[in-house]
Amino acid sequence: MTVEGEFEPGDRRRADRAVLLAHGAGAGRNAAPLVATAGALAEAGIASLRFDFPYRAAGRKAPDRPPVLLQAVRDAAADLAARTGLPPERLVLGGRSMGGRYCSLAVGDAEDPLPALGLLLLGYPLHPAGRPESRRVEHFPRLSVPVLFLSGDRDALAGKPDLEKWAGTIPGPVTFQWLAGADHGYRVPKSLGGQGEAAVMAEVARRSTEWVADLPVPS
Repeated sequence: MTVEGEFEPGDRRRADRAVLLAHGAGAGRNAAPLVATAGALAEAGIASLRFDFPYRAAGRKAPDRPPVLLQAVRDAAADLAARTGLPPERLVLGGRSMGGRYCSLAVGDAEDPLPALGLLLLGYPLHPAGRPESRRVEHFPRLSVPVLFLSGDRDALAGKPDLEKWAGTIPGPVTFQWLAGADHGYRVPKSLGGQGEAAVMAEVARRSTEWVADLPVPS
């Protein structure tokens, strides 16, 4: 199934992996962190696919129901595999906030886990806004692939101590990249040394690409 998205083909330098980038609840595939990351991946020769969930493609604001979001992740992963000729276990799945979360839910599905090379979680929403007791971690013990959490250390949806604590239940290798002074939207106030959106997005893209490039591929 072909999904609505933007595909960057990469090149022969890193034709052994590709990255799926899903957007957050309030943005689409052209969100700044996804565009910047896709650009950095392309420069490194790594293919990527930024896609829209069905609600966004249809012009709606409210996210689809969970089963629809999960199926969209599976469809997009299959589309990326078909475009690149790579098996599912060579794909890094992830994206911003809600998009990364649903990629992790698909990979950590109890009955039909989606194969992946790793999970790239840009601002993982550990809990809904204002509800820190409702942690989204039930599937963490089923994540056996490498995981990168790239979050701001002022993220109101995933405080640093809480995220690091619950990530400890993930059996796969876990890496943290903390953006100093950044909130859930990767905004850094000037009072905390903020250098503007472009500089922050460049840092997100660089760190994401370095991590993806260093992932070992299965033999």
